[in-house]
Amino acid sequence: MNLRRALREPTGRPRVDRTLRAVAVPLAVGLPAAVVVLWLSTTVFPYLSVNHDEGVYLQQAAMLLDGRLFLRTPFPDAFRPWFFVVDGDRMYSKYTPVPAAVFALGKLAGSYRYALAGVAAANAALVVALTRDAFDTRTGLLAGVALLGTPLFLVTSATFLPYAPTTMLNLAFAAAYVRAVRLDDHRWAALAGCFVGLAFFARPYTAVLFVVPFAAHALLELARARPADRSLRNPSSLFGSPTFRRIAGRYAVVSALGLAWVGVTLAYNWHVTGSPLRFPYAAFAPHDGLGFGRRELLGYERNYTPLLALRANARVLWSFAARWTVAAPLGTLLAAAGLGAFVSRSRAARSGPGTTGRPGLSDLELRAVFAGLLLSFVAGNVYFWGNLNVLAELDNPGDGFIALFGPFYHFDLLLPLSAFAASGAVALASRARRLVRARLDRSQARAVLLALLLVAAPVVAVAEQRAVSRPVAANADLSEKHAAAYQPFERRDLSNALVFVPTPYGVWLNHPFQALRNDPSLHGDVVYAQNRDAAGDFRIVDAYDDRKLYRYTYRGRWSPAADATVTPALQRLRVREGERVRVTTTVGIPDDTRGVNVRLEAGDRVATYSLTRTGDDRATLTWVVTPDGARVVDAVGANLTETGRARVPVDGAERVSLAVTVVQPGGSTFTYRQEASMLAANGTVRTLWPPEERLCRLTVHCGREGTYLPGETTLDGTFVNATVETDP
Repeated sequence: MNLRRALREPTGRPRVDRTLRAVAVPLAVGLPAAVVVLWLSTTVFPYLSVNHDEGVYLQQAAMLLDGRLFLRTPFPDAFRPWFFVVDGDRMYSKYTPVPAAVFALGKLAGSYRYALAGVAAANAALVVALTRDAFDTRTGLLAGVALLGTPLFLVTSATFLPYAPTTMLNLAFAAAYVRAVRLDDHRWAALAGCFVGLAFFARPYTAVLFVVPFAAHALLELARARPADRSLRNPSSLFGSPTFRRIAGRYAVVSALGLAWVGVTLAYNWHVTGSPLRFPYAAFAPHDGLGFGRRELLGYERNYTPLLALRANARVLWSFAARWTVAAPLGTLLAAAGLGAFVSRSRAARSGPGTTGRPGLSDLELRAVFAGLLLSFVAGNVYFWGNLNVLAELDNPGDGFIALFGPFYHFDLLLPLSAFAASGAVALASRARRLVRARLDRSQARAVLLALLLVAAPVVAVAEQRAVSRPVAANADLSEKHAAAYQPFERRDLSNALVFVPTPYGVWLNHPFQALRNDPSLHGDVVYAQNRDAAGDFRIVDAYDDRKLYRYTYRGRWSPAADATVTPALQRLRVREGERVRVTTTVGIPDDTRGVNVRLEAGDRVATYSLTRTGDDRATLTWVVTPDGARVVDAVGANLTETGRARVPVDGAERVSLAVTVVQPGGSTFTYRQEASMLAANGTVRTLWPPEERLCRLTVHCGREGTYLPGETTLDGTFVNATVETDP
């Protein structure tokens, strides 16, 4: 039962009963949505997803709870989170704070994840309520069920991304708009203005695309309310009747409150970026965002032509239709049937008597607004190159972010698709019932309809299972990889710790290690800093000199693929200092070794040596670092010969590396590599101990794939260990 019918029904039923029923129907879907999304969030995404925007929003949410819009530090290069803009000693997110504020509300209630459940419940309830307004209660409930079975809704709602919260604001605007028009109530109009303004603050372009069909209806209603007889000689007639002024006043309230929040958005831009028209995302990447032509983000650049835009969006929409609707592609087919029924009824309404000439918002007009959302989002997203970037490969809609999260830039289409899918299902069921009953008696018709249901149910169930299980299983596999990578942190007490973390994707925190986020003060119980050059590391050590030091490292190659697993380790670090640092390194030398070469490096300066084994299956090298430089001074189990420069200078803070390359039969090689941060100054040498250790084949410059973890043997006869002594 829609709102207008509820207003016309007899008043014999207590008002409170009608209100409870109006609330209970949306909640009947909203509460299960909250439970399912909370379960998915905790079980499928316990360490967040491979979309590292989640860490950005959670960092921003923590900042808001701490009363901050900026992270401030004299070391932004050590603490810069993913997608944060650096402006002097302050850093701010490229994203607006509204989605983060929604997540912060969940934390106030006990957990950030509660916000995901709340947003999912709100979206489901609003879809039910709006579909009921446009159709009836039965169709509204079916729309809610369709939404609950839509993979895009389930997966995206279970992540800390901005699309579901923004849709919640858009749907709240739509619900308030419907009530403002049908009840002619300025209070609902004020709510509509606030919600659409907040949605604009959250994601401006998304809000604009959503509001376009509603704005078209508003203009239509104003046009219908204008008197037919308007004359310049009677200026008051230009502004219409009292009805026109009342309607115009209502929309003025919506516009005023919406524009007020637009003003807040511009004020935020001014405060953060220094210009009201410069959004933070543009400060981060000026060539990101809307428009055709050259688009660029962090070195990735494309010429985004209209033809490329059409191709990319066609792929995205095909993926949406074939994979990401309820029981895909059945949900898409039902939505098409519902949309066809709407078009047919619209034509009939235009050709016959109706109420479309009156001000207001009829059921048919609200359905037209839903159809308008399909048009505005499909057309509007062509102008946004993000729909190209969700595809890892343009010709493969089953790869990239879209394979894991769906076409999330089209998330707002869940309202019209769910509504029309529900109406399509109702229309097909009604048609089937009429056809059967026209040819059979009641008992036979009932048996045939039951048989049709028994045949259709497994088909729908299998399609739904395939649609949902595919992205859920893919994300669950990735979460297993994340769980293994973070395992060292589960087993250690890191109170008052400073942890250096690697930077496999560049100079960012939380990219990829989203779970390792700093307190907004950068002085929390655990502080995470990027593992950089020696000078940078020592600056951070000195700034946090009262903390226990750790290095997080791993062996392997970090990539988004689930099978790209890593073996992690959390190493305790200590600062050793003296007039001289003396390192003793012992390495395994297999019996069939043909020769051993040694390199001692400091920056781009190199000292070289060769070893001839004289003892058993190992060799022990002693190398010394003083303010005058570094050199290998002794070997046990082998003869040491200088083959080039014997000493390398150590100029201030340097990464000093010892590389021992073992030549095997056939010319193949493997290399032990130790790399330690050293700081030679004021007559002393400081080092962060232990060094980073690698063991790799065919190169002396080992990558992280060759990380050596104590106690593990990756090649027969190989091992490495080291000790350090400092002279006072």
